[in-house]
Amino acid sequence: MVNTTPLAVWPKYFVTKHYLTKNMDLLGSIMGSMEKPPSLNDAERKKVKAQKAMIEKQQEADKKKLVVFREKIQKRIHEFIKDPQKQKFKFEVMDKVYRAIVHEVTDVAGLTSFSFGLEEQDRYVMCWKKEFAPTDDELQAYRKGEEWDPEKAKLAAKQKEIDRLQAEADSNKKTEKVIPLSDYKDKYKHLIGDESAKGGAKQTLANRSYGFVPSENKRDRRTVEQVLADTRAKKKLKTESSSASELSSQNASSEITTSSCPDLP
Repeated sequence: MVNTTPLAVWPKYFVTKHYLTKNMDLLGSIMGSMEKPPSLNDAERKKVKAQKAMIEKQQEADKKKLVVFREKIQKRIHEFIKDPQKQKFKFEVMDKVYRAIVHEVTDVAGLTSFSFGLEEQDRYVMCWKKEFAPTDDELQAYRKGEEWDPEKAKLAAKQKEIDRLQAEADSNKKTEKVIPLSDYKDKYKHLIGDESAKGGAKQTLANRSYGFVPSENKRDRRTVEQVLADTRAKKKLKTESSSASELSSQNASSEITTSSCPDLP
């Protein structure tokens, strides 16, 4: 007998299970219609496995090689530290990976190390004991590819100090007067003549008299205060004379007006 009960009245559990089952069937049909990836045959599978094993074996061999190299460097560094006659130690040319191991070992041992030379050509590592750390001049010499000689360095430093003192003495020395071997006037005599400069100059004097009055009397020897006082006095005198002229003019005009009027009976 077929169940014709609507889904709305079914329990919630059965409704959810119904839809999940339906969706899973649809997904299964879609996955079944897709093309499967090509499967490797046994020969190819063995080849990939062999390559992987070879790579892992090579990596393991490289690790062991680096471990052996580190132990060897540690032994050489230990012997160098024990030798009181040695101040520095130079390693052979090596690749960057091995130089990094050397720097690590020397740093742990309390040494100072630097790399010199060109990469992938002749680059090497040199280390020093702490009490014999290299100077800047020594490092500069190694960076230039030169050998460092302490005796030559002392002589060079001494000569440098002598040159410095000599330069200071030359700067403090007074410049001496240079006397030329010949006089330039002899060379240009045909142009400037026998007399030149101060010897050929003539003194020019002002004329002592202009007309009948001596020029010395024409000089104004007054001070600035005297000039200002004289100027103010002249202005005052000019103002007073102008006022007197106006007053006399007014008096004259009034007299003329009075005389012109007839006498009344």
